[in-house]
Amino acid sequence: MNQDGSGVDLDKSLGYLLKEASSALRAAMEEVLRPLGMTVTHYSCLELLAQRPGLSNSELARGAFVTRQSMNVLLQALERDGSVTRPAAAPVGKALPARLTPRGRRSLEKASAAVRSVEVRMLAGLSGAEQESALRILRSMIHSLRDGGDGSHDGDDGGADGGGTGSTGA
Repeated sequence: MNQDGSGVDLDKSLGYLLKEASSALRAAMEEVLRPLGMTVTHYSCLELLAQRPGLSNSELARGAFVTRQSMNVLLQALERDGSVTRPAAAPVGKALPARLTPRGRRSLEKASAAVRSVEVRMLAGLSGAEQESALRILRSMIHSLRDGGDGSHDGDDGGADGGGTGSTGA
């Protein structure tokens, strides 16, 4: 809390703790991905393409929480190293749908194992029921913020809004 008594008590601020957890998760993920020559954004891109082949640059950027420009630079690098392929011309509109190559799948396999180890470590102190509750609560928070939540819960667990990329939202 500020010296004058106003402001937010950071020790009790859920938003601050979520940001701190996100920062710690990202640092731990970067640590295990670095030896594989990857960043969290690189991993997120590969994971998104494995789960949703054919995503455009814009869709990948949204899913990895980066700008379109940053994603375009990454996709060009992934194309050069043979991890991703995109058509020379857009089949429809302007979007160039990206797909993983066999090399990209092999890279993703190693990265996914590394990221899973971080998530296991992060959740080690929680029971299965607590992990399920945490997922439900976080999805509800995301749903409330994205939909301008009025405080009511319509029964939707926010699954469609939940990210779908495992731990990549850090």
